[in-house]
Amino acid sequence: MASLELRQLQYFVAVAEHLHFGRAAEALSIGQPAVSQQIARLERILGTELLDRTPRTVRLTEQGSRFLPEARKVLVAVDRARASVTRSENDAGVLRIGTCSGLAGRLDAFLAAVDERRPGTAVELTSVPQRPRLERVAAGQLDAAFVRGVPAAAGIDVVEVWRDRLVAALPAGHDLARRDSVSLTDLGDLPLRLVNRRINPVLVDLVLGRCAEAGVHPHRLAFDGGPVDNLLAAVSTGVPSWTVLYEAHSRMIQSPRVAFVRVDPELSMPTCLAFSASATSQDAAPLLDAARVAAEAG
Repeated sequence: MASLELRQLQYFVAVAEHLHFGRAAEALSIGQPAVSQQIARLERILGTELLDRTPRTVRLTEQGSRFLPEARKVLVAVDRARASVTRSENDAGVLRIGTCSGLAGRLDAFLAAVDERRPGTAVELTSVPQRPRLERVAAGQLDAAFVRGVPAAAGIDVVEVWRDRLVAALPAGHDLARRDSVSLTDLGDLPLRLVNRRINPVLVDLVLGRCAEAGVHPHRLAFDGGPVDNLLAAVSTGVPSWTVLYEAHSRMIQSPRVAFVRVDPELSMPTCLAFSASATSQDAAPLLDAARVAAEAG
């Protein structure tokens, strides 16, 4: 029987986290064919399918769901073994931070504040979906991570550091785009473009929950994830529709085809820093202080 390779486990975990071969390959900085080939080899070695693939979706099979946590344990163990012989005492100066979308200028402000508080500290940023981000914090692979909402997860402590306002993105030529603000009732007749819930459950639940509270049940138009530019292009083309974007992120986008309008009553999302439950206050304090500086800068 052929031996398992670490890269096969790494590629499988990446696809399982993103549920998308293309985005996993991008995160790994390798070509998609290499990811597909190595996972196919892994499945042949194990004698079972780990992923259920269709032209539009990728899902874990029952065997894949059982294999995923064990694969993660192997990768964590390898990381710890490598760290035990490669990290010097000074390498306590490497911070591994998980990030999420829409942080915009606040991430720059956070990094600048960290540099002031811990001069010479190298910061490694990692972007993966929220659930694996939390799992990596709990496993010690990340020192902290920015997360949306206030998630409950085993082995994790979360501290809210700011709230991000969400704005409605509309075709620039639509009547509602000329207003200073819109209500969810105003938007109710327009189709709503949101990512699949499995990609961003916190955002989807917030928006649909607030719509339901307003007595609005918008027609959903699927968006399978990918660059924000693709989402905004879909909003600005064809049948008028709308979506939501973090206001801080919207300020960085220059598009004559899309307008960003505040929602009244306000839509906002808590942003938290997540730490391992075993982290000390000495570990957390400089990062929380830097995040509060970033909040004021936002």
